[in-house]
Amino acid sequence: MNTSLPPAWPHCARRAGPADAFGCRGIQVSGHTACLAHLPNAERDAYLAALTPGDSIDHRGTTFAEPLLRALLNALRDPATGTIRLGDAVFNWAIFEGDADFRSATFEGDAQFRAATFNGVALFDSATFEGVARFESATFASATRFGSATFEGVVRFDLATFASNTSFESAAFEDGAGFGSATFKGVAGFGSATFKGGAFFESATFEDRAEFESATFQASASFGSATFKNRAWFHETTFEKATGFGLATFENDAWFPRATFESYVAFGSATFAGTTRFDSATFKGSVGFGSATFEGDARFPSAVFETADRFGPLMCAGQVVLSGAVFGGPVTLSFTARRLVCRRTRWSATAEIRLRYATVDFAHAVFEYPLTIAAEPDPFVLTDGSKLAETAFAGAPGPDVRVASLRGVDAAHLVLADVDLSVCLFTGTVHLDQLRLEGACTFDTAPSSVRWRRWPPVRFTERRVLAEEHHWRANQPGAVRGWNVAVLGAGRAGPLQLAPVYRALRKAFEDGKHEPGAADFYYGEMEMRRHAADIPRTERGLLTAYWALSGYGLRASRALAWLGAAMFLTVVLLMAFGLAQDTPKQTATGTVPADGGKVTFEIDKDDPRNPTGDRFTGERFEKALNITLNSVVFRSSGQDLTTAGTYIEMTSRLTEPVLLGLAVLAVRNRVKR
Repeated sequence: MNTSLPPAWPHCARRAGPADAFGCRGIQVSGHTACLAHLPNAERDAYLAALTPGDSIDHRGTTFAEPLLRALLNALRDPATGTIRLGDAVFNWAIFEGDADFRSATFEGDAQFRAATFNGVALFDSATFEGVARFESATFASATRFGSATFEGVVRFDLATFASNTSFESAAFEDGAGFGSATFKGVAGFGSATFKGGAFFESATFEDRAEFESATFQASASFGSATFKNRAWFHETTFEKATGFGLATFENDAWFPRATFESYVAFGSATFAGTTRFDSATFKGSVGFGSATFEGDARFPSAVFETADRFGPLMCAGQVVLSGAVFGGPVTLSFTARRLVCRRTRWSATAEIRLRYATVDFAHAVFEYPLTIAAEPDPFVLTDGSKLAETAFAGAPGPDVRVASLRGVDAAHLVLADVDLSVCLFTGTVHLDQLRLEGACTFDTAPSSVRWRRWPPVRFTERRVLAEEHHWRANQPGAVRGWNVAVLGAGRAGPLQLAPVYRALRKAFEDGKHEPGAADFYYGEMEMRRHAADIPRTERGLLTAYWALSGYGLRASRALAWLGAAMFLTVVLLMAFGLAQDTPKQTATGTVPADGGKVTFEIDKDDPRNPTGDRFTGERFEKALNITLNSVVFRSSGQDLTTAGTYIEMTSRLTEPVLLGLAVLAVRNRVKR
């Protein structure tokens, strides 16, 4: 049947004479000079009586009042089954003034309703369209129902307008279904619908909710450039072939919980203005989110990505949630986002996560192959060579990436590159000593300058400090200012838990040939050991002395200060008590045998006399300094000393070389590579 439209339909009144007053555009009934609406009653009755179920009809441009349509359909009702049966049915440009009740009707030929207007409720529930069904540019002014309808041929609703709620619940589309540029002003319900052919919704507009719950798309589905002004609901929807949402706009929430994408799905350049949810969704093919924009949160908890090789680059002004998600193959994730949450996310192959502006929560993530988290210094470059727009971050200070937590992670295969670890929680991380830190990975530092409390004043030297030490110190009684308080959910870790963390990170830095960094973590380890509640008092005393004298062999200035103080005290004590008053004279005594022979002399020296008078003279200072300097290098000066001076020198020769050694050790730890 030729379904092409002529340029204009003749008014039935042009041939009907008296009907001219109606100005009707309806096509004349075959063998008559007026449309069905304007036939005289007798002629109309005769026409209807001549119809049999399955006949083809053509009522283009005809205006149907509800009784007239009912009479027409009753004439086509099969008396044996009670089912309305139509052959080719042409209602292009027809106007249905009241309810149009085609429920359970069977269109055995083509059904054409192009540019038709349904002013009342359009009822096509359980209808069967065995041929082509065409509703292009049709207007549905009231509720529209195609629930459980079956479209065995191609169905077209391109440019159609649905002014109220529309239902295609459980409808079956056996061939292609086109809704290009259609407008749904009310709720669009496609729940449990089945699309066995291609489904095309390009440039469609959904002004109210779009519900595709449990729908099945067995062939390609395209929503390119579609606009969803209210919530889009694709709960448990199945897309068996390639699916495209490229350039689609979701002005409200977009929900795809438990949806299944069995082939490639593309959301390239799509815009999501509300919260987007893919909870427990399954992506069996590749995933295309390149240049997608999420103005709210993008949530993928417990989603499964079986073969996706890349995810992004995309921009998310909120947080990207991948908690509980599973990645089955090698994948690269590229996000510009406020926050990335990967709690208990599982990677079954190598992965690279490249980020900008994001704070990453990686607690309890699971991966058995190398995984890299890296900060991207420049905007992501798309496949066409352009840069990913970052309008939501225009006022952000910089694209730094912060890691908030690595708790519960096995870090044996983890690589961190150019990330900020100043707020990262490490307690509970496994194999932390095998963590690889590349580039400029930064940690928090101890409070700078002098901090006053009652007494004595406290000065913290600059060093790398874990966030959890900040939290612990800030929680101590009498804590000085400058230590960061734990935020809600950060938990509490004490010295007993932090000591092994510092030890593991020290080894990681040593393996990376970063000795100064390793020295900072050694200092932190010793600090946590000194403050731990389970060490004996004697060990605590030794650690305290080690800390006070040289900062655990890492503070050269402290050791040199003690060395200077010890040398000064040694000089003062030697001048006061150690140097003799005068240099003792040697005397020789002997006995000459009476009968001559060998004379034996005994040479002796007087004991040094304790000093009297002025002890603090320049000469005595010079001698005391000489003795002290020799003691520093563990040498004896050879000076004549009093008994007290001898003990002073012995003490000096024991303590001062140790302090000098600690200072040298501290310098070595800071410059070693």
